Amino acid sequence: MSHPERLKIRIARVDPTLPLPAYETAGAVGFDLLARLEMTVAPGALARIPANVIVETPPGYMLLVAARSSLPGRKGLSVPHGIGVIDRDYCGADDEILVQVYNFTAAPVTVGRGERIAQGVFVRVDQATWEETTFADRPARGGFGSTGAHGTVAGPTAAAEGRR
Repeated sequence: MSHPERLKIRIARVDPTLPLPAYETAGAVGFDLLARLEMTVAPGALARIPANVIVETPPGYMLLVAARSSLPGRKGLSVPHGIGVIDRDYCGADDEILVQVYNFTAAPVTVGRGERIAQGVFVRVDQATWEETTFADRPARGGFGSTGAHGTVAGPTAAAEGRR
């Protein structure tokens, strides 16, 4: 079985005594990011945990950072926006990846130095060229949160606001 060629990624460690990010299994899509510092996150607080790396994402890609699936259950932490998006040009000398976490427990949570805190995935992306119009040429679907909804959706529609 042949394996696709891997992306060659330029990466710098802030603390070279910690290992590079690693794919933990042959089938892993994401690589683990490690906490560079031990940090304690107070109950109900946000923290930005330094992940020890500066990554030069190649053209045509973005780096998506997500919580490890065990983070909420084992640590009581979540990534408040679900994911972090690392742009291709976020790779300067001071652009260490930071993993934002929220402590949803009633107790302080400590993340240890070198602990696997998040995972990174390279995702192919394109940039759009906008073609502006004055109206949408398709019928309205029902608005925010309407897929799978049974009944009407509260709130103004484009027609009611006089936009059509």
